[in-house]
Amino acid sequence: MSVQHGSILTSQTQAGPFAGLATRLFGGNLRRADWIAFALLAPTLIFFSIGVLYPLFETIRVSFLDWTGLSQPKPAGFSNYIKLFNDANFWNALRVTLTWTLACTGISVFIGWSVALISGLAPKQTAPFRVAIFAAYGISETASGLMWLGILQPDFGLLNGVLRIVGLEGWASPWLGEPSTAIWGVVAAYVWTQAGLPLLTCYAAIQAIPKSQIEAAHMDGATHFQILRYIMAPLSLPGVRIAIFINLLNSLKAFDMIHILTAGGPIRSTETVGYFMYQESVVYFKQGYGAASTVVLLLAVIVCSIPLILDKASESK
Repeated sequence: MSVQHGSILTSQTQAGPFAGLATRLFGGNLRRADWIAFALLAPTLIFFSIGVLYPLFETIRVSFLDWTGLSQPKPAGFSNYIKLFNDANFWNALRVTLTWTLACTGISVFIGWSVALISGLAPKQTAPFRVAIFAAYGISETASGLMWLGILQPDFGLLNGVLRIVGLEGWASPWLGEPSTAIWGVVAAYVWTQAGLPLLTCYAAIQAIPKSQIEAAHMDGATHFQILRYIMAPLSLPGVRIAIFINLLNSLKAFDMIHILTAGGPIRSTETVGYFMYQESVVYFKQGYGAASTVVLLLAVIVCSIPLILDKASESK
């Protein structure tokens, strides 16, 4: 009897925590605790439906319309998508988005991970740097954008002013006014606001490493570099993966920094897909066309999310 009871418990555990609830739900045998759980979840589900699901499905619906936002909407079928993939400006926005996303994600994660690794070896000495980097993450993009606008301003900006003082006046440039440098000026400003999250996740992963492993490495004569390379770096990779995923999504939906610093210019050199959608929908009153570009961006976000979802699913098994 005990063996049979144990096998039942094992099968229920393997079936997952919601298997019993699903059985009772479809069987019409809900318990009082189930109703309480649904009541507690109801406000969240309602707000999620209003704030996420409804705008999502409405955007998909509008993408199949020819609509300015003021006129009577007309069915357009897939014409918005066909026009989108034949639009040179959209392909330029895709190219800029790829450059922007890879640069912002790669640089911010590299800075955060590097500082976290150094902080793992010298936590007290690096505390001011951790505070400074993470404080930038807490500042809104609007405030950060206005600050960097002052830094990169060509005539009276801080960066060009410092270059002139140290005798490098030839290096002074209209950083946000030339297509070749504008994207990197905006990337630098955005990375400054995003490096704090990788620092937090990577440093948390390093703090979770058992002290006994590091002490054993010291006793075996390992140098600081060897401890960093063979213990801290590999064991902090879960924090790196989380940071890459979150910063990747943040970069794909970035808007404020681009709008404040360059407004997508010069000559569309900083126009991402997200900003392209804003231009088409709000500035040019092409609601259906802008919605189609939003759906494409949504698909890109879903594709980027798949590796982390699969990774988490494999960890839970």
